[in-house]
Amino acid sequence: MGEKSNTSNPPISAYHAHIYYDASTKDRAGSLREAVAARFPDFRLGRWHDVPVGPHTRAMYQILFGPDRLKDFLPWLMLNRQGLAVLVHPETGNDYKDHAEHALWLGEMLPLKLDVLDGAK
Repeated sequence: MGEKSNTSNPPISAYHAHIYYDASTKDRAGSLREAVAARFPDFRLGRWHDVPVGPHTRAMYQILFGPDRLKDFLPWLMLNRQGLAVLVHPETGNDYKDHAEHALWLGEMLPLKLDVLDGAK
């Protein structure tokens, strides 16, 4: 509290929340998706990916929202994620760092295939 911002950090243009599911939890993921759409109509809900894509090793969909909405969405998501694994990360322009170093997990921390991301070491 009262800390000065670190101006050397890259600007955050948006946030992504990846909601992970499998065959046994897809209904819960759908229920969460409907709740997000109703409560946060300004958020963009990505397509369902029933097979792993990109760095993600489990089926998922993505939620895109502006930096100013994190303070409202994150506490709500913490209490309403229905036991699903969730990855939240910023968009700074460095995909590798955003997923590997700047991310936070709610629930189970899943492995990611980070080597497929731009900026991978």
